[in-house]
Amino acid sequence: MTAFAATLFDSFRRGARSLLAWPDAAPIDYPFADSDIAQLHRVAPTGEAALDDQTWNDLLLPRYHERLGGGVSIFGKQALYRRLRGGANDAQCADQAERLRALMADPARRTQLEAALRPLRDADTETAALLFEGKASAPPAWLRWTWLLPLALLASVAGVILTPLSWLATAGVLYLLIAGQMRYHERVEAWKRALNTLQMLLLASSAVGTRDLAAPASLRDGAQQAAKLSRSLARSMFARMSQDGGAYGDWFMLSNVKHYYRTQAIVFAERDFLIGCYLACAEPEADLALARTLLASPAWCWAERSGGAIEIEAGVHPLLASPAALSVALEEKGAFISGPNGSGKSTFLRMLGLNLVVARAFGFCHARRARLPALPVYASMQNEDSLLDGQSLYMAELRRAKELIAAAEGPHPGICLIDEIFRGTNHVESVASSAAVLDTLAARARVVVSSHNLVLASLLEHRFEALCLGRDAQGELVLAPGVLAQTNGIALLATQGFGAEIEGKAQKVAAWLESYLGQPEAGAHVLNSPA
Repeated sequence: MTAFAATLFDSFRRGARSLLAWPDAAPIDYPFADSDIAQLHRVAPTGEAALDDQTWNDLLLPRYHERLGGGVSIFGKQALYRRLRGGANDAQCADQAERLRALMADPARRTQLEAALRPLRDADTETAALLFEGKASAPPAWLRWTWLLPLALLASVAGVILTPLSWLATAGVLYLLIAGQMRYHERVEAWKRALNTLQMLLLASSAVGTRDLAAPASLRDGAQQAAKLSRSLARSMFARMSQDGGAYGDWFMLSNVKHYYRTQAIVFAERDFLIGCYLACAEPEADLALARTLLASPAWCWAERSGGAIEIEAGVHPLLASPAALSVALEEKGAFISGPNGSGKSTFLRMLGLNLVVARAFGFCHARRARLPALPVYASMQNEDSLLDGQSLYMAELRRAKELIAAAEGPHPGICLIDEIFRGTNHVESVASSAAVLDTLAARARVVVSSHNLVLASLLEHRFEALCLGRDAQGELVLAPGVLAQTNGIALLATQGFGAEIEGKAQKVAAWLESYLGQPEAGAHVLNSPA
């Protein structure tokens, strides 16, 4: 009977709660600048071989990160960014894969975590810079005497009964109060938003500690400390209950300035605990985002780590609506990629690069099967001339080539992906410069390069496997051994409406150039012979 009564009471309690509770409002999900999202990576990087800015942009990783971070707070976005850009070692990757498997297999736990972390999505400011590198401001000495200001104001007003000159004293006191508010207004308002975000963080960390049975014991034990800290950061009861009362306290006693300095001291005294709360919320939220991505992805696999081999079977680019799956296998050499105009060479390089980065950061790949090295990736794909910087396309390409060589000679050589190398100069010098740079670069790093200068395939056959992107007998896009046999640049003139006259002239010039330059294999000995 007692058990039945307890069960009945529990059912009644849950029903009453569902009837009386207000429905949860939709999360606000404030937009954040890229610099805000990158703050955690900047102040607490995971490794020394992080992706550089050009690689990050060339591989379209901002868009991929945005897709991963849909419906995620600034905390989760920052954790995802740091992992994606910094990579993970073998132990971190294995631990992450284990967590993701557990989340994917437990929908109830995913629901509990999402509910616990829900308050974070209303945060409108980032706090990683504050927690990891911020410094507390020392309160000014005069702050301890602010209690005299309202007394002086009252005394000056009362003194008007004796002499009108007391208005001068009143004006002086009011000037000091207004000047204090004007001086501290922006700092106090920014700090108010930061405190609001920190209190959301404390609330979420307490919820994770109490709802998630898989949460660390330290997080479960810290729920009481989080609640106490949150209360200490709040304004006084009078200021919270009365907007006018709080405003009078701010204007006549500088209460908001005092609260600013008082709570700053508390935050920096409790910084280690707050950092623990931050990571205890940001990392599970990042895991949730990755688990949701994998559950919704039609094509993915856990990536095996190799010593140097690059193997991707049926790899796709996740940002494409209907991507063509491509496979590639490279053991020791790099790859020279040729193919007709518009065949997808740039897309292939981005697919390869993104999967190399994702496998290194998260341990999975957008492919049927993958075996990849945990190496940093360096891309050179979107070099452009700059009118403002006074830099031509070729100079931009040379600058990037020097950066790639410096990276290859540094402590973290990796995999270089180069699209249409040195297209900013004439044909002869493009071939000469490309051959020299690629031969040197490929001696120190793995290189995958695409180019329309087919003669490079024979010049660099000792460094690169020649692969051609094209269609097989069934019309499927494939990457097969060999060099492009028939170009389509001139044929495209006709399909784009240039006319037979222009097409005929182009064919005449092409025929003359081919006979003048000779067969591509004639250059095989140039770089691959003793000096």
